[in-house]
Amino acid sequence: MPRRNGVDPSGLAPHRSVTALLLLDLMSDFEFEDGEQVFRRALPVARRISAFKARAARRGVPVIYVNDQVGQWRSDFAALVRRCSDERYRGAPIVRLLAPGPNDYCVLKPKHSGFFETPLDTLLRYIGAKKLIVTGVSSSQCVLFTANDAYVRDFELAIPRDCIAARTTGETRFALRYFESVLKADTRPAARLRLP
Repeated sequence: MPRRNGVDPSGLAPHRSVTALLLLDLMSDFEFEDGEQVFRRALPVARRISAFKARAARRGVPVIYVNDQVGQWRSDFAALVRRCSDERYRGAPIVRLLAPGPNDYCVLKPKHSGFFETPLDTLLRYIGAKKLIVTGVSSSQCVLFTANDAYVRDFELAIPRDCIAARTTGETRFALRYFESVLKADTRPAARLRLP
């Protein structure tokens, strides 16, 4: 990719991959209205995402955390992870299981979509991604809004059905029908998804 404004984009995003794995809103304290319900469904999903993330990393697929800010906005992802991994918070087991590693990318978002007012689109262009594997919570909100925005940007989508969660299974079923029929997303379980 050519240099822009004297900056080599490979230094900003050294991965080059047609596929990127997104983890949405898993760095959370889950201390919000309905947070207990979402957490109960998110914990087993987080275990599957952890295994899938390890598999993706072995194949050179970049991992991008896209997350709501919790508490006062500081634009500090590491502080967010530290706060949410505190044992006082419900979300600590998920955060400890899935905390970003040194090679992962982290993006904070102000609203539901990972693309709205964030550098995600630029990051994906630097990486060369054409296909996104979207995982996380909540199926019928942030996963849905992010997937919609990816679709209108012409990304190919995979949204593994066993790697998303919402407050209820009905909400996830609704979202899956939408992902399949409208966004033409591949919703096979993570174990059946092919990685480059």
